[in-house]
Amino acid sequence: MISHITIHPKILYYGAPVVLLSTENADGSTNISPISSSWALGSFVILGLGVGSQGLENLKERPACVINLPDAAMWRQVEALASLTGKNPVPAYKEEIGFRYEKDKFAAGSFTRAASKSVCPERIAECPLHLEAVVRGIRIPEYAESFAIVETEVVQVHADERIAIGDRYVDPKAWNPLIYNFRHYFGLGEEKGKTYRSET
Repeated sequence: MISHITIHPKILYYGAPVVLLSTENADGSTNISPISSSWALGSFVILGLGVGSQGLENLKERPACVINLPDAAMWRQVEALASLTGKNPVPAYKEEIGFRYEKDKFAAGSFTRAASKSVCPERIAECPLHLEAVVRGIRIPEYAESFAIVETEVVQVHADERIAIGDRYVDPKAWNPLIYNFRHYFGLGEEKGKTYRSET
């Protein structure tokens, strides 16, 4: 029998894939925002971004992005961006918790630029999965005005050939996404089974 207690966690990042979100700055350069709130529904991916972030500002003005998905081995590169912002000047609330402005996040994360096929923001070559997407809606909920819910539609997918099964599937045994779990980085463990709807 499990014995539960009531707790009051400071954060609710209960384990989700890390996204390195590429967006286009006003000068045509690419900004990278590490985010940990996303989920997919068919060909749509819903993103959670902080209000006041450069990524959100870019999406409002230039509604396209690349959802770059790093693998677990890339956690140090992701962490290298954790305290950086593309917003200049740095918003006071970010400055208070140690953020600093960085224009070139590709250099900061030791990433390689790759041209996108359908959108303007660049892809991150080291990420095994890239989802090029266009924004279909942005909503700031009245009950949580410091966050934005961004609805995107994926228009092109690029996969490292080592994790692809033909042109229709990603091999779940080969793909090991970086998971953000209560502010710690994890990969996946061994497979436990699969759903009856799996085709691989």
